[in-house]
Amino acid sequence: MRKSGGEGARIPFWIDRMSEDDLPEVVEIEELSHLSRWGYGGYARELALPERSILLVARPAAHIPRRVLGFLCSAIVLDEWHIHNLATHPNFRRQGIARALLGHGRALAQARGARCALLEVRASNLSAQRLYEQLGFYVLYRRANYYTDPPEDALLMRCDFPSPSAPQERVP
Repeated sequence: MRKSGGEGARIPFWIDRMSEDDLPEVVEIEELSHLSRWGYGGYARELALPERSILLVARPAAHIPRRVLGFLCSAIVLDEWHIHNLATHPNFRRQGIARALLGHGRALAQARGARCALLEVRASNLSAQRLYEQLGFYVLYRRANYYTDPPEDALLMRCDFPSPSAPQERVP
């Protein structure tokens, strides 16, 4: 679907739909990333709802012993794209994988009628916040003690998608 080249130790990758075969590595990345636990069953339930779910993985284009470098778990609720989990394996971070997953997911969400995206991010996760801001997200408000293990506030962030009929403003 999408590929990316890279500099230095970057690995080329492409974006694909998540399948049940991917779940062991998705759960491993979830655990390594200290996300709120969904586990195998949570992702399997989302896979069973293709009409609402957008589940993507980044796959290596090169031959390495991994099938999944990162993943996105999200869903369409009415006209909103809810991003539940986004993570990249620690060995492959800062290579554009999360950005590519979000870009591809956004295109699919907009094609299904989403007019905005919503997500929660840990207040301490400054690198993720920076990425989201670069992609047009802004903070709506702070949710006190949203996360457990460890307890932490979440920032609810939103990104509004331009209306298909609205003229696009060009930024120099």
